[in-house]
Amino acid sequence: MHHPLLSVEDLSISFVYDNNSLTAVDNISFSVDQEDFIVIVGESGSGKTLTALSIMKLLPLHAVCSGRILFKGTNLLTQKTDDMRKIRGRDISMVFQEPMTSLNPVFTIGNQIAEVLLTHQDITRKEAMEKTVELLRSVKIPAPELRIKEYPHQMSGGMRQRIMIAMAIACNPSLIVADEPTTALDVTIQAQILELLGGLKEKNKMSLLIITHDLGIVAEWARNVSVMYAGRIVEKASVKDIFLNPRHPYTRGLLESLPKRKGQKLTPVPGQVPKLSELPVGCKFAPRCRYVIQECREKEPALFSVGADHYSRCIRAMEI
Repeated sequence: MHHPLLSVEDLSISFVYDNNSLTAVDNISFSVDQEDFIVIVGESGSGKTLTALSIMKLLPLHAVCSGRILFKGTNLLTQKTDDMRKIRGRDISMVFQEPMTSLNPVFTIGNQIAEVLLTHQDITRKEAMEKTVELLRSVKIPAPELRIKEYPHQMSGGMRQRIMIAMAIACNPSLIVADEPTTALDVTIQAQILELLGGLKEKNKMSLLIITHDLGIVAEWARNVSVMYAGRIVEKASVKDIFLNPRHPYTRGLLESLPKRKGQKLTPVPGQVPKLSELPVGCKFAPRCRYVIQECREKEPALFSVGADHYSRCIRAMEI
């Protein structure tokens, strides 16, 4: 019987303010197999980062979670704090969105990476520093023997992101969750970071879950894509099906907003993701959708099959 490495089942995340409950992630499910490359894509405010943080059990204290997050058969949501500390960094690692705020400005790069190794492995500090040099070399940082003595502010954005990746792979985890790993980097550096992650995934036989708002950067690397909107998965399919045969208006809008050739006008998705307190009745994308009909505004559609391993949350999916 097939068992995925990570299985997110009916995950919901809510926040309670003034006796009102606001649901930020609503009943989503997806899985990551061994040595898999999965992407969750969507605009800011769609619930992607909360989903990533829930896997690491790093949500704010006032967040309420339901559902299950099974990692190698263990439900992470029921793990005690000390048990999760052992899993983080050793079995599952995360590359955060902003390396400048994730790295400690008062400690050297070498000390910060070595700390991960000392926490999870029975080695001396000298051995940890030697391994740190090798890790920096593996993420293609030049002169690693000198770089371990430097501080985060002495490095460029691309270099800091490589440091975060080195920390993430330090204990050779089974799964890396990368939250917007190329944000604020120029296009050339973005490609280098993705190539680095893809190469390390193959070399170390890891699984990779990338959270992003940019469909363009995942086309070459990912296997399956889940498209999120307003806390829901609105389409789920292989990369090929998402690009060649999108079955949700939001996915189509994301694809049409990608730059194609020089001088061609971009076609943005009109409007913006609604606030949690102002979610419309029915389909949450209806106010921005060019295919909307009255039925869309009355009842929210379920995620249903529109082909082999292809799912859409749109009543007009077969017409698009």
